[in-house]
Amino acid sequence: MKRLELINQIIARKEQLGITVENLAKLSGVGVRTINRLLKNEDVKLSTVEHVTNFLGLDFAGNEQLSLSALKKQRAHEKALFLASIVQGTSTLEMQGLEDESLSKIISMYEKEFLSGSYKDTLWVA
Repeated sequence: MKRLELINQIIARKEQLGITVENLAKLSGVGVRTINRLLKNEDVKLSTVEHVTNFLGLDFAGNEQLSLSALKKQRAHEKALFLASIVQGTSTLEMQGLEDESLSKIISMYEKEFLSGSYKDTLWVA
C-alpha cells in the first residue's frame, strides 16, 4: 500500500469513528501538530504512524485489524473500567468497597451507556 493510501485509510477510520484530531492525538499518545502533519501526508516518524494505526485498529499497511464494532467495544470497556475504578476507589476509602459481582454489573452498565446510551457521543473523548 502506498503512503497516500495509508493516510486515506487513517482519515476514513477517523471519520467513521467520529473522533476529533485533538482526541486522536491524546488517545494515541501523539501531539496534535504531528497528527495534523500526518493527515496532510507530511513527514512524520514511522513510530507515529504505528501509534496512530494501532490505536485506530489498523495495521501498519492500513489493513483493518479490529472491526469498527470491536474497536468501539474495546474503547467502551476501557472507559467503563476507568469509571468503575473511580467508584471502587472512593467506596473503598469509605470502607464500602463493592463485591466483584456488583463491580462487574457496573462495568457492564457503563459499557452499554458508552455504546448506545446517552454517553455514546463521549466514547472517543479523552
